[in-house]
Amino acid sequence: MTHHPLATIGVILLLATSLAGTGTRRASAVAAKIKTLRVMTYNIHVGVGMDKKLDLQRIADVINRERCDLVALQEVDRGVKRTEEKDEIAELAKMTQMHFAFAHNLDYQGGQYGVAVLSRFPIVRIDHRKYENKRVAERRGMLRVELNVKGRTLNFVTTHLDYQYDDSRLFETEQLLNFLADVKDPLIVAGDFNDEPTGSTYKLLSSRFDDVWIRSNAKSEGFSYPSDKPVKRIDYIFARKGGGVKPKRAWIVNTLASDHLPVIADLELR
Repeated sequence: MTHHPLATIGVILLLATSLAGTGTRRASAVAAKIKTLRVMTYNIHVGVGMDKKLDLQRIADVINRERCDLVALQEVDRGVKRTEEKDEIAELAKMTQMHFAFAHNLDYQGGQYGVAVLSRFPIVRIDHRKYENKRVAERRGMLRVELNVKGRTLNFVTTHLDYQYDDSRLFETEQLLNFLADVKDPLIVAGDFNDEPTGSTYKLLSSRFDDVWIRSNAKSEGFSYPSDKPVKRIDYIFARKGGGVKPKRAWIVNTLASDHLPVIADLELR
């Protein structure tokens, strides 16, 4: 029996169309599993800008304007005299219409001082750990929140390390990594690490985590401090290596609402 050439061509076209359809469905399925997140880390200097004025609305305006999904905050007051006894994280959450979590690391002027998280997604669990550090008086710590990102679990951490001594920062970082050792992926860690890329703290972190700024091929040097004349890169967003988080792009916002500049990144959660 002889096959007609046009019939053969038809079979080939049908097979090609079928395979193309399969590829499209697979691509669509993969795309459906990818969620792009906009993450910010911001040392807000208790809401006091470079003009020495307390103005939380300026901080909220930066977050809202950048349309952030997750924000790691450092230097946050609750009920402290120097900041008019404001509950800063509650006010910022209201201004940005986000969920929040707060970690009380230090008692100060009748109130609490620490780090916090703002999130567009529901906060499922909160884990607060204080670092041991006998060398300095200011107690520091880390705050981890477990989030439900459209049915998927994400762990997000904010921290603020010692600004005086390299060995103190390294000691705190060792504890941070120990606290996070059993946390499942994906895991994002952000904050004010008070360490430049040449420091031992940065080197230890970058051995376990991807520096999002570097991985996203950001064009500038990433200087975030001080905000009026930035010359230091000390604020970072890290993602655990091989943990299902792909950096897409990163940038810094120029604002004098704090003494630090906020660092922002778009990340793909796979």
